[in-house]
Amino acid sequence: MDATVAVTAVRDVGPNTVAIEFESPEGFEAEPGQFVKLSGTVEGEEYSRFYTLSSPGVAETFEVTVGVDPEEVGPFSQHLVDLSAGDELDMTGPFGDNHYEGESRVVVLAGGPGVGPAVAIGELAAEDGNEVAIVYRTDAPAHEERLDALRDAGASVVVTGGDVEDAVADAVTAEEGEQVFVYGFADFVAEATDAVEAAGGDPDAAKVENFG
Repeated sequence: MDATVAVTAVRDVGPNTVAIEFESPEGFEAEPGQFVKLSGTVEGEEYSRFYTLSSPGVAETFEVTVGVDPEEVGPFSQHLVDLSAGDELDMTGPFGDNHYEGESRVVVLAGGPGVGPAVAIGELAAEDGNEVAIVYRTDAPAHEERLDALRDAGASVVVTGGDVEDAVADAVTAEEGEQVFVYGFADFVAEATDAVEAAGGDPDAAKVENFG
């Protein structure tokens, strides 16, 4: 789908991180773990970037989470952070097959910006009555309120700034019905899939989105 979408809200959700909520265009359907392409013009230059959904549903609105490095922020990332209600962007999507499909147990391994799809998948899975485990590696946690709410709902949530092998070993059961998801940049994806294998899981069966 190609559409122009209007911003409905922008919220700070962590250090140098915002959640941007957009009005869903008519007929838009997407699942947690899928991503969209957002495009806009900044000072005469056109930019496009892909962002994974961080909302568990898209009925009336959908959300993406944007993190920026203050020392390396690009023009489009800064533009997104500075958006306010009523501003518009072009959207294409959704894209991606590595999304939640009602699995009875989800294990989401998230590095950095991977927390967006982690909370989205976790929330919908919990709403469906399924088991949820999240391992989130970061030095600056985002979406802490939503992670706390998932813990209160019975999910296992581990946030760490270091090695994830032990946490993954505790989260992965390799039992029937379990689905492992991995979201993050290449170094995290490699570490996480190695940890899945060490825990007795099948890294080839994991649903993986590598952010590059």
